[in-house]
Amino acid sequence: MDAEAGVGGADQLPWRQHYRNLLLLAYQSFGVVYGDLSTSPLYVYKSTFSGRLRQYQNEQTVFGVLSLIFWTFTLVPLLKYAIIVLSADDNGEGGPFALYSLLCRHAKLSLLPNQQAADEELSTYYRNGFSPRHGSLPWLRRFLEKHRKGKTVLLLIVLCGASMVIGDGVLTPAISVLSSMSGLQVRATGLQDRSVVLLSCIILVGLFALQHRGTQKVAFMFAPIVIIWLFCIGGIGLYNIIHWNPRIYQALSPYYIVKFFKTTGRDGWIALGGILLSMTGSEAMFADLGHFTSASVRLAFVTIIYPCLILQYMGQAAFLSKNIFDMPTCFYNSIPGPIFWPVFVVATLAAVVGSQAVISATFSIVKQCHSLGCFPRVKVVHTSRWIYGQIYIPEINWILMVLCVTVTVAFRDITLIGNAYGIACMTVMFVTTFLMALIVIFVWQKNIMVSLSFLLFFGSIEAVYLSSSLMKVPQGGWVPLVLAFIFMSVMYIWHYGASRKYQFDLQNKVSMRSILSLGPSLGIVRVPGIGLIYTELVTGVPSIFSHFVTNLPAFHEVLVFLCVKSVPVPYVPPDEQYLVGRIGPRSYRMYRCIVRYGYKDVQRDDENFENMLVMSIAKFIMMEAEDVSSSASYDIANEGRMAVIRTTDDYGTPLAVRDFDGLTDSMTTRSSKSESLRSLQSSYEQESPSVSRRRRVRFVLPEEDDMDPQVKDELLALVEAKHAGAAYIMGHSYIKARRSSSFLKKFAIDVGYSFLRKNCRGPSVTLHIPHISLIEVGMIYYV
Repeated sequence: MDAEAGVGGADQLPWRQHYRNLLLLAYQSFGVVYGDLSTSPLYVYKSTFSGRLRQYQNEQTVFGVLSLIFWTFTLVPLLKYAIIVLSADDNGEGGPFALYSLLCRHAKLSLLPNQQAADEELSTYYRNGFSPRHGSLPWLRRFLEKHRKGKTVLLLIVLCGASMVIGDGVLTPAISVLSSMSGLQVRATGLQDRSVVLLSCIILVGLFALQHRGTQKVAFMFAPIVIIWLFCIGGIGLYNIIHWNPRIYQALSPYYIVKFFKTTGRDGWIALGGILLSMTGSEAMFADLGHFTSASVRLAFVTIIYPCLILQYMGQAAFLSKNIFDMPTCFYNSIPGPIFWPVFVVATLAAVVGSQAVISATFSIVKQCHSLGCFPRVKVVHTSRWIYGQIYIPEINWILMVLCVTVTVAFRDITLIGNAYGIACMTVMFVTTFLMALIVIFVWQKNIMVSLSFLLFFGSIEAVYLSSSLMKVPQGGWVPLVLAFIFMSVMYIWHYGASRKYQFDLQNKVSMRSILSLGPSLGIVRVPGIGLIYTELVTGVPSIFSHFVTNLPAFHEVLVFLCVKSVPVPYVPPDEQYLVGRIGPRSYRMYRCIVRYGYKDVQRDDENFENMLVMSIAKFIMMEAEDVSSSASYDIANEGRMAVIRTTDDYGTPLAVRDFDGLTDSMTTRSSKSESLRSLQSSYEQESPSVSRRRRVRFVLPEEDDMDPQVKDELLALVEAKHAGAAYIMGHSYIKARRSSSFLKKFAIDVGYSFLRKNCRGPSVTLHIPHISLIEVGMIYYV
């Protein structure tokens, strides 16, 4: 019997651990996911009654507004996001780009230029249970896959959603902090609006100034703050219901919605632009899914978020039904006097939490845009050693700060900022609904009627709210439209210029027959060392190589054509990142290596990159030797064959790694670098802490009698080349539009793309290439 109890306890242990982890993730989600959504009660009623609805300030109107808030909050955040959309995660990731990534993979709608069939073999590429041969509407799939314009339209829709998310990063801090600070005017009646604006700007500047310390350090108290805030507003709402109007529960009936529109008509429809603010922040439930699970986010929403916010909205409505003229500051006026100041402090902290969540989401969306080739190169700082994916982008941070402070100072009014905020949020929600309708068909492989039902039901609700918001474009609603236009223009021009450059490289690559005609020496002197030639091509030899060879009489003994590319998956497992192949016969010592990253992967300054590259090539040489068909004579038809190389273990490598003892050996003396250059490199390493801390190793080829002589010679040449040193060769390109191009294309390439390239970070900085080893080759592209 004791044995049976022991077995039962062992079976229960994983379940206990599962529930413990679930509760921990649900707790942590409050500080990251729900900060924005939980602060909406600060400004919903004030924004709703700020326009023509002032003419209908009575109990029946308040009941109608509450009924609209209740059903809107139930249908969109609860039903759409918590129940349906959270199930459409991309390997645990959420947001518009996660949905777009799923569509790119399952319906081949990607516009990324350097995709290849090997990418489809990634373990994270397809969802579990997906079958490419099945699914509804094969004609629609073929139409979208064949027509580039359809793919471009889909990309523009996604970029529109991404641009509006960036707009949220500007507007959310402004409205959250300004609305919380306006509570001071309830007690300090002599405080002027400009003083409130000044205090808000000080808090906003401080918030953005702390971003460089990382989300983890800034947000370590965020979860308890939001939980305390939710219980505060839930308790206050319950008190107001009991104290002011216990009959308020009747407003939950949809009857009051019908009565509301019969009474208010067009004025009530325009007022929807204020009611929609009750669900702003719902997109964060999906967009910030990366560090949590859908179960934990659902649990937090259903158990605490939903009941506390509904109680608060009901409590405010109960208070307003008896104090209708306290509308401008109804939230703070509804707080019982003895607890006003503690609630005010918690409200201010909660506003900062909501702002922090949206700022972090903005950094994430910009990183995803960049990974998918739709944003200029920016500096991405990984701020946490323990939590993967937490990043900080300095350029975006300061742009957001300037725009946020500008909006706060220029408008000084929560209502005007709310008008802008509503348009941005509803646009993101509408884009998500459209993408989800495609997900239902192409990824979940459901019937088209299911997709149409989802699109018509939620799309019609959001279209009504969006149409109401667009009526307020002259009253501040123009701000997100202008911001979206600017960011969309930047994204699309960058994508267009980069794709045209890739097409030029693809059309002008060097033919293998011309390289084979030069012989193993390539018609030049081969000097000791490894030449790493960066290229965006995944097949063939780029034109930069022939340009380099014609201008210099020597090149490195071992050449590696290196392609660092993004694939439309959130993460690429380390064992699947490296693809290695051979270019030309064995005696040419030319290899191709493709390093693949997902759109959420952060390319760190990896101190072992060169070593991993050498080990990967060595493993490839051994794998090729074991394959009889590959080790035979060279066949140009096999050009482009590549193998996935595992990098997390030493299995299959013939090389041993030893710590470098600092002594000069015979291999070092064969370096192609002069004494003066080696002296400069030594000084560079001493002045660069990140370089001087790197582990210096040397490779050793063990003595094995049974190894093939050709394989041994090739491995020995690789090791000697590594010890001689590596040089990084990149193209310094100038892109010009052809004279026959249209005016629009000339403006996009010669003005827009040229300006972005000159003012963004260089590719060598983004790829963490040491300047002392960098060689740049100038080239002009006429596209």
